[in-house]
Amino acid sequence: MQPQILPSRAALVDRIALQFEYGQNLIVLMGSSGLGKSYLLETFITDKYNDFNKAFVQTGAKMTDAQLMGSLLEQSFRNPLVDHSLSLSENFYQLLKQQQCGSCLWVIDDGRHLSEEFLAELEQLAKNSPVTLYIMIASSSKLFLNHAVELHLEQLDIEESKKLMGWYFTDLPYDEDPVFQAFLAEANGNPSLLLAWQADEHVADIITKDKISWRLHLIMLLLLIMFFIIGLLYKSDMSQWWQQYYQQTPQEVSTTAIPASQISELRTSQKDQNNTPSSVVNDTKVTSTSVTEDALALPEKQKHNDIDAILQTLNSPEPVQVIKAAPQPALAEKNIDSNAYPQVINGAWYLQQNDSNIVIQVLAVTKKPIVDDFLKQYQAQVAAHTYQTKRDNKIWWVVTIGSFANFSDAKNKMDNLPTGILNNKPFYKKISKIKQEIALLDQ
Repeated sequence: MQPQILPSRAALVDRIALQFEYGQNLIVLMGSSGLGKSYLLETFITDKYNDFNKAFVQTGAKMTDAQLMGSLLEQSFRNPLVDHSLSLSENFYQLLKQQQCGSCLWVIDDGRHLSEEFLAELEQLAKNSPVTLYIMIASSSKLFLNHAVELHLEQLDIEESKKLMGWYFTDLPYDEDPVFQAFLAEANGNPSLLLAWQADEHVADIITKDKISWRLHLIMLLLLIMFFIIGLLYKSDMSQWWQQYYQQTPQEVSTTAIPASQISELRTSQKDQNNTPSSVVNDTKVTSTSVTEDALALPEKQKHNDIDAILQTLNSPEPVQVIKAAPQPALAEKNIDSNAYPQVINGAWYLQQNDSNIVIQVLAVTKKPIVDDFLKQYQAQVAAHTYQTKRDNKIWWVVTIGSFANFSDAKNKMDNLPTGILNNKPFYKKISKIKQEIALLDQ
């Protein structure tokens, strides 16, 4: 049993003893489940009325009235002979005639399982007992009693809640921790909920807001719609411009080519030249010479070339020389570093720090790009360190600032942080806690 008791609970124990001294022999302690009624009853029966014969019984759904009666009488008398055919009051009066038991204190836990008949017997004994008999019953629901004093067990306040947790947990977060504050508020002063705290499962999940305003998204959407409408209105003009701009100019046909019919005429005239007089030949030569000079524009020594060779050259297909364009060098692919601001997981740095040192946790997320954006924005203002941990089978990225030997230095640093970081509600954390979180990766 816990040797310590909270101030509010100790005051309630003294109040119960004072009620008994004022002549109230039957007291009912009311309170919802988990508020510590059983612990308070144990404290009361241990610390108060040491010269009384004490009986403590914890009832259950399967306990009968006969069993409960026997347990109370056996703890109040020495070797009692209980007659189960008689009621509780009848057995108590009969045993008093046989042996004196002195003053008695009966404490019954979880009285909601008591029957109405047994409650009536307890109420009668508390009122008409020939010896001093104090009866105290704890219950989470109202009992069918007419002449009992009801005391209500209230929830713990914030200070007593943290004090109770301090007795059971040696490494609690600081009061500024938002997760710890939310846990205290949800527990609502219930000791059973407060003692269910598990520090390893409470990690702040700080979500960074999108830096791009919704107005910028709206402007970009309007611009895209405007360009789309302009493209529909001027589709024909843009298509025509596109065709004119990229259309290739037709190749000009060389006008210096000699028709094959003209060459045939020249050959015929040359044959006739051999059969005609010299005067005619001379005239023909002059004519042919003028034709060749005007049409062919050949050099002087080529004017009398063989016509057969020319025709053969014209009739034979000339091989076409295909000039292939030199392949352009491929554009060098631009290496894009996806991690423009890489962050090395500095787990070794934390392992070198003292366990009692304090850091300021500013971010804990499951997506590394969010960490990169955060460090990109604030790396010029603060010196941050990053480590990984595991929670719910997921890898978490946690960013901290500084390493302080005392709380005052950490608080001064917290007050001077940028407004954007303070909006995420940073909180303090010990190096010993971080080492435990780093060790979770190997599990």
